[in-house]
Amino acid sequence: MDVIRTKKRADVDIGDEGEDLVLATLVANGDDISPLVRHAFEMGRPMGLLRQLDFVVKKKEAEIEAMCKTHYEEFILAVDELRGVLVDAEELKSELQSDNFKLQQVGSTLLVKLEELFVSYTVKKNVTEAIKMSKNCMKVLELCVKCNNHISAGEFYPALKTVDLLEKSYIENIPAKALKRVIEKRIPSIKLHIEKKVCSQVNEWMVQIRSSCKTIGQTAIGRAASNRQRDEEMLERKKKSEGLNMSGVEDRAFSLVVEEDEDSAMKFDLTPLYRACHIHSCLGILEQFHEYYYKNRLLQLNSDLEISSMQPFIEYYQTFLAQIAGYFIVEDKVLRTGGGLLEPDQVETMWETALEKITSMLEVQLPQMKSATHLLLVKDYVALLGSTLRQYGYDIGQLHDVLDNSREKYHRLLLEECRNQIVDVLGSDTYEQMVIKKDSDYENHVLAFNLQTSDIMPAFPYVASFSSMVPDACRIVRSFIKGSVDYLSYGVRTGLFDAVRKYLDKFLIEVLNESLLDIINSASISVSQAMQLAANITVLERACDFFLRHAAHQCCVPVRAAEK
Repeated sequence: MDVIRTKKRADVDIGDEGEDLVLATLVANGDDISPLVRHAFEMGRPMGLLRQLDFVVKKKEAEIEAMCKTHYEEFILAVDELRGVLVDAEELKSELQSDNFKLQQVGSTLLVKLEELFVSYTVKKNVTEAIKMSKNCMKVLELCVKCNNHISAGEFYPALKTVDLLEKSYIENIPAKALKRVIEKRIPSIKLHIEKKVCSQVNEWMVQIRSSCKTIGQTAIGRAASNRQRDEEMLERKKKSEGLNMSGVEDRAFSLVVEEDEDSAMKFDLTPLYRACHIHSCLGILEQFHEYYYKNRLLQLNSDLEISSMQPFIEYYQTFLAQIAGYFIVEDKVLRTGGGLLEPDQVETMWETALEKITSMLEVQLPQMKSATHLLLVKDYVALLGSTLRQYGYDIGQLHDVLDNSREKYHRLLLEECRNQIVDVLGSDTYEQMVIKKDSDYENHVLAFNLQTSDIMPAFPYVASFSSMVPDACRIVRSFIKGSVDYLSYGVRTGLFDAVRKYLDKFLIEVLNESLLDIINSASISVSQAMQLAANITVLERACDFFLRHAAHQCCVPVRAAEK
C-alpha cells in the first residue's frame, strides 16, 4: 500500500513537473497562459495551477539569485563607479552653477548694453532713412526753387525741363506725402502759367509787329521803286548804246532783290514765335498754338483791311497798302522759317482774303477819282505793291486785272486834262512866227520834237515857220504819251505799244484835231491867223511821226517795228 501511494505520488509529481515545465515555457516565451488557467479551473484543479505558478516563481528567483552571485563583483564595481560619477556630477553641477552665476552677472550688463545697442541701431537706421528722405526732399525743393527762378527770369524752356525732370525722376520717390501732393498739384498750374506767359509774349509781339508792318511795307515798296528806277536807267542806257536795236517789249517789271541785311526795317525779329513754338511743343500742345497764331493774325488782317470812311482815299491808300505789304512779308518769313507754324494753304487763304478786299476797294475808289494824276499815283503804288509781293510768291493777277479795268477811266481823265491844256495853248497863242534867239531855245522848241527842216544849225535869231502853240502842243502830246506809258507799263504786258498808240491816236483825233477844228470853225480869227494856223497844222502833221517814234521809244519798241 505504501509502495502504491508512493508510486501514485511520484506519478503526480511527475505530472506536476511536466505542467510546471509547460507553464514555465509559456511564461518564458511571453505566451498567453489564459488557456492553461481556463483548463485548470475547468478541471477543478486551481490549486495545482497556483502551486505551479509558485514553482515557476521560485525557479525564476533561484535563477536571479544565481545570476546575481555570478555578477556580484561587477555590479559592486559598477555601483562604485556610479557613485564616483555622481560625485563628479555634483562637482560639475556646482561649477556650472558658479559659472552660470558669474555669467549672469556679466551677461546682465551685456544684455543692457545689447539692448542699448539695438536701440542705437534702430535710431541710426531711422536717422539714416530720415537723412536720405531729407536729401530727396532737399533735391526736390532745390529743383522747385530752380524752376521758380527760371520762370521769374522768363526762361521757360529750362523751367519746363526742370518740371519734366521732377515728373519723371523724383515725384514718385518723394517720401513726404504732403510735399508730393503739393508738387503734383502745382505742376499743372506751372505749365498753365508758362503757357499764358508765352502767349502773352506772342500777343505783345503781334502788337509790335503790326505796328511795324507799315514801315516794313513802305521799306519794301520803296526798295522796289528804287530797283525799278535802276532798271529803267539801265534800260535807257542800253537803248542809247544799242540804238534801239530790240525785238520788242520784254518784261518791264522790275526785279526786287530781297536783302534783309540792307535795311534795319526789314530785320524784324521772330524769336518770340520760335520760342513759343518750342515751348508749346514741349507742353504737347503745338497744334493748339498753331491754331491760336493763325486765328489772331487773321483777326489782325481783317482789322487792317477795314477802310476809314472819314478820310479821302488818296490820303490813306499808301499807308493802307504798305500795311498789307508788311503783313504778308512777315507771314512769308513765318511760313519759311516757322517750322510749320503756318501752312501754305493758310497763307493762301489770308492772301485771298486781303486780295478780295483790296480789289473790291480799288474797284469802288478808282472810278470815283477825278484826277488822272491821283489815279496814276494809286496805280503806281498798287503796281509796286504787286511787284513787291510777287517776289515773295503771292499771286497778283487780280491786282493787274483791276488796273486793266481802270485804264479807260485813267485815259478819259488824262484826255480831259490834256484837252484843257490844248485849249489853253490855242487860246493864248498869238499866231505869230516864233523868233528863236539862241541854240538852247532851238533845241527845246525845234530839235526836241524833230521839227527842223534841215540838219544844219541855223543862224540866230531864227524865225520859225510856226507859232508858239506848236512846241507847246508837242509838249502836251509828249506828256500824254508818258502818262499813258506810265499807267500801262506794269507787270509783264505784251502789246504795250499797240495800246499806247491806240490812246495816242485817240488823243490826236479827238483832242488835238477837234480843238484845231474848233478854232478854224470859230469866227474869231483873222486871215493872217488862219494862214499861220494852217502852217502850224502842217508842222504838227510832220510831228506825228515824232510822236509815233517817241511812243515806240518809251515802249522799248524798235523804230522799224513801230513804222511797220
